[in-house]
Amino acid sequence: MNMPSPSRRTHPPPGPALVVWAVPALFYLAGFYLRVSPAVMTSELMRDFHIGATGLGNLTSFYYYAYVLMQLPVGVLVDSLGPRRLLIGGTLLAALGTFAFGLAPGFAAAAAARALVGGATAVAWVVTLKIVANWFPTSRYALFAGITLFAGNIGALVAQVPLRMLLRTFDWRTVSFGAGVLVLAIAVLAWFIVFDDPSSRGYQSYGAEALSGHRAARLRELIAGIPGVFSYRNTWLIFLAQGGFVGAMLSFTGLWGPPFLRSRFALSQESAAGIVSLMTICWATASPVSGYLSDRIGRRKPIYLGGAVAAAIGWPILFYVDSLPLPVFVALAALTSFSCGAVIIGFAYARESVPSRFLGTISAAINMGNMLAPTILQPAIGTILDQNWHGALAGTVKVYGLDAFHAGFALIVVWSTVSCVLISLTRETGCRQNA
Repeated sequence: MNMPSPSRRTHPPPGPALVVWAVPALFYLAGFYLRVSPAVMTSELMRDFHIGATGLGNLTSFYYYAYVLMQLPVGVLVDSLGPRRLLIGGTLLAALGTFAFGLAPGFAAAAAARALVGGATAVAWVVTLKIVANWFPTSRYALFAGITLFAGNIGALVAQVPLRMLLRTFDWRTVSFGAGVLVLAIAVLAWFIVFDDPSSRGYQSYGAEALSGHRAARLRELIAGIPGVFSYRNTWLIFLAQGGFVGAMLSFTGLWGPPFLRSRFALSQESAAGIVSLMTICWATASPVSGYLSDRIGRRKPIYLGGAVAAAIGWPILFYVDSLPLPVFVALAALTSFSCGAVIIGFAYARESVPSRFLGTISAAINMGNMLAPTILQPAIGTILDQNWHGALAGTVKVYGLDAFHAGFALIVVWSTVSCVLISLTRETGCRQNA
């Protein structure tokens, strides 16, 4: 990236900006892979760690516990320390946690490793949005947020059919080691390619201000300002509403969907993973589309609420209409997942609802709302499955009937419905900073 002369204080051209954005987006992709990969390892993990659905739900949730707890600290730190430092630190710790998971001798060690990975990958989304805010014009914020979520879902896609095929050749521990090596490579890229702000390369920044040398003072100010972010009406409504999209998708595609599909349609593991992959593709595709349409019409609420309503209608039909033939189920699952892509609008919507100095903090707060739902839903559904287990086994692994899944998935339906009510109460920003 060539530095222009000081007299040419222009905004960065698209090429260099895209290169800088691509590295944290790649880490976000890797984080999504690490997040949802247990969905196609359910049998292996339950067998090797001697656990049932409750234990598996708890194991996967350690990732979310750490991820959620880290969101607000990350939001504060990205505004004070800058995205580059957080990105490098996060990638190194995520690689360490991935290696530790592959070596875990038992449940406790595996849970600790998952927590380390969750806390480390918590930086990816917030760092990427901070890079977008500094390196791209405001009019492209929702679009690039959608593209970033699309990239993340590509990671989830890799964690389905391709991962299932890898597990036919390698054991899950070897695959974990390979993933750790790739995450370590992203740390190297971050060191050489990523810069906090275009001003450090001689360009004019799109951000509110270049990072100052008085980081400690800014950090204290930001910590003191966290309660202020939640004093705005839309923050609370969007914070809770996001879970209706993300909690549903990650609880189904990220853990309980494949065993449900195998139970309902007697599918192979590969076929079940294929359906979940299609849902992930639809979710990924809808994210940039939703962001673009919202920017284009100059409004946030219509598409955001429309997606929530469509998803709230689709999930109960998928779960409770047992007479649906497989092709119809797959088509409806694709439409429901596409509707959930409207979740991306919540980030731009919330950002426009608070003062611009809280950019990193509000992004982290909303992402915390995203992850709160799967943190609650995944283990809660697992507990309900165990409560409704009738004793069926496949080797040493528990097999759950449709009635158990019906009971567990009621939690998804309720949260999706509540999200519609919450979004209907938000105040439109008109795609402009309102605070």
